Amino acid sequence: MAGSLAGEEAAVVGGRRGGPLIVTEDVELLDDLLRLCAAAGAEPEVHHGPPGRRGSWERAPLVLVGDDAAARCRGADRRKGVILVGRDQDDPDVWRRAVEIGAEYVLRLPDSEGWLVDQIANAAEGVGRPALTVGVMGGRGGSGASTLACALAVSAARAGRRTMLIDADPLGGGIDVLLGGERAEGLRWPDFAQSKGRLGGGALEDSLPALHGLRVLSWGRDDEVVIPPQAMRAVLAAARRLGGVVVVDLPRRVDEGVAEALAQLDLGLLVVPGELRAVAAAKRVASTAGMVLDDLRVVPRGPYASGLDGRWVARAVGLPLVGELPWEPGLLDSQDDGIPPGGNARSSLARFCAAFWDQVAAAGDTSPVAGPPGGGTA
Repeated sequence: MAGSLAGEEAAVVGGRRGGPLIVTEDVELLDDLLRLCAAAGAEPEVHHGPPGRRGSWERAPLVLVGDDAAARCRGADRRKGVILVGRDQDDPDVWRRAVEIGAEYVLRLPDSEGWLVDQIANAAEGVGRPALTVGVMGGRGGSGASTLACALAVSAARAGRRTMLIDADPLGGGIDVLLGGERAEGLRWPDFAQSKGRLGGGALEDSLPALHGLRVLSWGRDDEVVIPPQAMRAVLAAARRLGGVVVVDLPRRVDEGVAEALAQLDLGLLVVPGELRAVAAAKRVASTAGMVLDDLRVVPRGPYASGLDGRWVARAVGLPLVGELPWEPGLLDSQDDGIPPGGNARSSLARFCAAFWDQVAAAGDTSPVAGPPGGGTA
C-alpha cells in the first residue's frame, strides 16, 4: 500500500485531517486543483502566497504550490508534503524552483491527476500504516469460517483496534446476522456494487452499520450475488487506508471479485474440520486460493476423526498451522441471547482470537509512496 506525503505535524480535526493548502494566483490551475480536491473529498485552503498567519503552512497535511507562486514561497519553512504543480511539460527551470522551495515532487497536469487525487485524499484522511487485513475461508461448507471471521473482528474491536468486517460471500446469508444486526442502519454490498476508482475511507466507515464496536459490510436481502472486481478493489483499498484491522469472510469459490480480495490480504486462514473428506476438499481450495495469496495458513477444527489431529490436518493440506480452533458448546444459544461469536471474552473462541491477534498484529507493513506518473522527485 502506498504511504502518505502528509506532514507529520498536520492538524487532525474530528479524527480526520484538514484539506491541503493551495498556493497559486493562476486561475486555470486553481480551477484544476479545486476540481481534484473535490474528487478526493477534501476542502482546501487557498492563498496567493505563503499564509500570513503562523501555522497554516506548517500544519496543512499537503501543500500544492503552483509554478507561478514558487518565487513567493522561497522563504517559507521547509517541511514535508510540498508539491510543485504546473502544466508546462518543457519548462527547463522547474527543478530549480522545486529545490528552492523544498518540494518533494514536481507534477505536470493533466498527466499526474490520478496520482495527485490519491495523495490529496491520503493527506485529508491522515493515512499511515495500512490495516492488517486477514481473510477467512472454509475448507468445506459448514466449516465455521464465518464464525471465526466474526469472532476475530469482535475480539479485535474489544481490544481497542479500529476494525472492519467485510462479508465477501454473497451466498453466506449475511454476516450481519451473526452479529444480530440484520436490521441495523447502514449500507450493504449492493450499494457499492458499481463503485470504481477511489472511495474515501472515512466515508465508507461512516456509511456502514456499527455493531459491537466495529463496522460491518454485509449483504442485503435482495438477489445481488456478484461483487465486481473493481468494487471489491475500491472497498478494500478504502478499508485498508483506515488502519487497524480488516477481516474478510471469503467464499470457497474464487471468482474475479474474490481473487481481488485475496490479492489485498496480508494473511489468509483456511478453516478445516478434522475429517478426511474436509481435508480433501480443503486441499483443492488451498490450491486455488494459493495462486493469488502467498500467505495462507490452516486452522483445524475438531472434533477429529479417529487417528487425526490438528498437526496431521495441517500436514495433509500442506499449509502452516496457526492453531486449533476450539469447540465451543452453546454458541448458538449465546447468539440467541445477543452475544456474537467471540463476544464473551472468557470463551475459548475469544481466547483463541485474542492469542491470534497478539501473534500477528505487528505483521502489517507499508511500502514507500510510489512516484507520480508524468512528474518526478525533486
